[in-house]
Amino acid sequence: MSDTTQEAEDADAADLARLGYKQELHRGMSGFSNFAISFSIISILAGCITSYSIALKSGGPSAINIGWPLVGVFVLCVALAMAEVCSKYPTAGGLYFWAGRLAKRNKRQWAWFVGWFNFLGEVAVTAAIDYGAAVTMMAFGNLVWGIDVNAVNTFVLFIVIIVAHGLLNTFGVRLVSILSNVSAWWHIFGVLIIVAALWIMPTKHQDIGWTFTAWHNETGWSFAPYVFLMGLLMAQYTYTGYDASAHVSEETKKASTAAPRGIVMSVLISIVGGWILLFSITAAIQDGSQAGLTKLGATSTGLPPAQIFLDALNYPTVAKFLLFIVCGAQFFCGMASVTANSRMSYAFSRDNAIPGSRLWAKVNQRTGTPTNSIWLCVVLSIILAAPALFNLTAYLAVTSVAVIGLYIAYVTPVLLRRLDRNFTPGVWNLGRWSAVIGWIAVVWVIFIVILFVLPPVTPITVDTFNYAPIAVVVVAVIATVLWFTNGRKHFMTREEASHLTISADELLKE
Repeated sequence: MSDTTQEAEDADAADLARLGYKQELHRGMSGFSNFAISFSIISILAGCITSYSIALKSGGPSAINIGWPLVGVFVLCVALAMAEVCSKYPTAGGLYFWAGRLAKRNKRQWAWFVGWFNFLGEVAVTAAIDYGAAVTMMAFGNLVWGIDVNAVNTFVLFIVIIVAHGLLNTFGVRLVSILSNVSAWWHIFGVLIIVAALWIMPTKHQDIGWTFTAWHNETGWSFAPYVFLMGLLMAQYTYTGYDASAHVSEETKKASTAAPRGIVMSVLISIVGGWILLFSITAAIQDGSQAGLTKLGATSTGLPPAQIFLDALNYPTVAKFLLFIVCGAQFFCGMASVTANSRMSYAFSRDNAIPGSRLWAKVNQRTGTPTNSIWLCVVLSIILAAPALFNLTAYLAVTSVAVIGLYIAYVTPVLLRRLDRNFTPGVWNLGRWSAVIGWIAVVWVIFIVILFVLPPVTPITVDTFNYAPIAVVVVAVIATVLWFTNGRKHFMTREEASHLTISADELLKE
């Protein structure tokens, strides 16, 4: 190791020690790897493809191609505001640690509830990503080998995928770092290949006016603005997981600048790349009539973009290859999600928040990874996705829970930072734009949290009911009960996690 590299690692360890933690995880990620993990979890080739039908049925092309950049601008504000706080506090705990540091009063309570919404939101998004990957791979299997697409087969494949992700994460941070880099380039070149194929090969394309303004509504609601807003869930769900850059900051070199840049750049590049991808897919729809759009939503593959590939391209083999690219991207996306989820749960356990914390906070000395925490996240994600065996609406509820849970956790430290006039920014900051961007972020998150607990379709039945508000209440109840039974006595009370009594010099000497 060169002297310069050693100095950088010592500086990172010193920064972490000043926040009250000893360096335990292996710090082997570059700034690009940090960005790649968040970019992989956002995964425009995962979220845009698996949730395409949400916007297709709730507004159609207009909701898809106007909704994506519209949501993207507001999400970028959230990412910028989060990045500024991340630069000041680059720890694996991320959001909950920030909240605890920024709150004026009841610091531990703020950290506790933000942590639980972050933790369960990440479990939900991991479940949603890998179940979505299973849906896409089943569509691919149906096209290539004629495999029957049903709930049982999809769920079994989901288990295989998420267990594989657990194993890959167990092998060590270097492998995860390498695969994350591969993932980033897979997404970039994958989008370019798909876009090129959809513009070069089809003999027919929809015009720009139709692609941006065509309207389609299968929700049962007649109030167009409400229908359009419900369609924004596709974009908002895709724009999740970029807090991963914070959660792997203790494994990232020069974390105080690399982690915030990873957060922001992953969102910014996703906005541009996702818009190009969605516009190209929508313009390639061959039958733009209302009947044609309805038929896309009921495709036998269970995935409208897969049917669009088949309809638009004269060569079925090429269509299958494009879907293979999507499958690969979604596999990488799920792997990165397990990485971020396990690091957050490791940090949360390090502060005695999760029942059995001593077990989940252990670090494998050989690999430098929190092995037990990895498998905790895998098992919880399987349990959360299990209702999809009986009702696909449960999967859609999981996406809503992921969005709501994560964004509540995202914006709380941003709000607390805005209320803290004594906050001293880190080396990466927004300067005079900080207040404007921060308040835009807060208002947007309040808006979407209200929006996505409303019923997306009517009539409201057992199959169409939006279970997200119930799930959010359940998360709040679980966090409250655990606080009174365990958290108020043990959370953040160990000497090495006090953030108050132990000095940086003491930690560095250990």
